[in-house]
Amino acid sequence: MTKREIVSRYKGSMLGLLWTFINPLLMLAVYTFVFSVVFQAKWGGAVDTEQSHFSVILFAGLIIHGFFSEVLLLSTNSITGNSNYVKKVVFPLHILSLITTFAALFNFVIGSIVLISISLLLGSPIHWTIIFTPLVILPLFVLAIGVGWFISALGVYIRDIGQFMGVLTSVLLFMSPIFFSINMLPEYFQKLMMLNPLTFIIEQFRAVFLWGQMPDFLGLVNYLIIAMIFTASSLVLFNKLKKGFADVL
Repeated sequence: MTKREIVSRYKGSMLGLLWTFINPLLMLAVYTFVFSVVFQAKWGGAVDTEQSHFSVILFAGLIIHGFFSEVLLLSTNSITGNSNYVKKVVFPLHILSLITTFAALFNFVIGSIVLISISLLLGSPIHWTIIFTPLVILPLFVLAIGVGWFISALGVYIRDIGQFMGVLTSVLLFMSPIFFSINMLPEYFQKLMMLNPLTFIIEQFRAVFLWGQMPDFLGLVNYLIIAMIFTASSLVLFNKLKKGFADVL
């Protein structure tokens, strides 16, 4: 079903699945032009920008945000857009939001391949610590599953959630250390930004992918525990609310 979801997005288009590569490249080109050329942005903090091009650093944050944003945006319609599964057949409805999350993970993998390709093209080194990437993404993936269940269940009853998610993804884009280094902020604002679920993962992803640093294992374990608790709670809520899905739809 995940494969069908991915293929259906590009069904009828001439380039088909090639759009999964073209879209992140176009996104990278636009943001790089705006921030590197127009605004002459430089990457601050402890890391020297000569060692890693600004576009690569920028794109590393964008694909993390893109993964989570896709889950936020598409989960609102995962139940309401599949009412036939709710009304006519006995079906494990929690799978529907999982499909969205796995499809978003597929796009993240494609984005990572593009990131590696761009890094090689620009002469940025590929560090062996890249092998820790799945470990870094795991806590966010678990959290995304819980977020998908939570939003999809509430979205059946509160249709305004879909509109709010569009605003939330934009807020997360500019309140995450994507276009700037978190080290540029005062310590107080750094602590506030760490409340953003994307901040820690973006920092760890760049650490293992771009800087060649070891991940913060303790921080990832703590993140994973919190994510598992939230996801388990979301599943409980989903199972309680799904009893009324058929009546609402």
